[in-house]
Amino acid sequence: QVQLEESGGGLVQAGDSLRLSCAASGRTFSMYAMGWFRQAPGKEREFVAAISWKGSSSYHADSVKGRFTISRDNAKNTVYLQMNSLKPEDTAVYYCAAPKLPFRQPSGVVAEYDFWGQGTPVTVSS
Repeated sequence: QVQLEESGGGLVQAGDSLRLSCAASGRTFSMYAMGWFRQAPGKEREFVAAISWKGSSSYHADSVKGRFTISRDNAKNTVYLQMNSLKPEDTAVYYCAAPKLPFRQPSGVVAEYDFWGQGTPVTVSS
């Protein structure tokens, strides 16, 4: 059974940095693309970043490009989201997600992910 567990969220001030982690278990982590999404109160879940199974390619939403970076350590079964220059509009619950099928190209589409963590909240004060 695939399990994803996020950590690293918290309350920070605008301009600060945070690094989120997502530890995966239950299958061979290195075979699967991974994604980060977020959901603010009253809004739909939105794409933040995704990374290929090898880590050789990654994609970021325009709203976070240049500030956030997704990475992974396949030896540790963990995907990260480094968030710099945080803004109040980055406030949301952040989720990591994984698809059911291996060796897929990373995607920004919510429906293409089958497994989700419980989320970690990030609050950015102005």
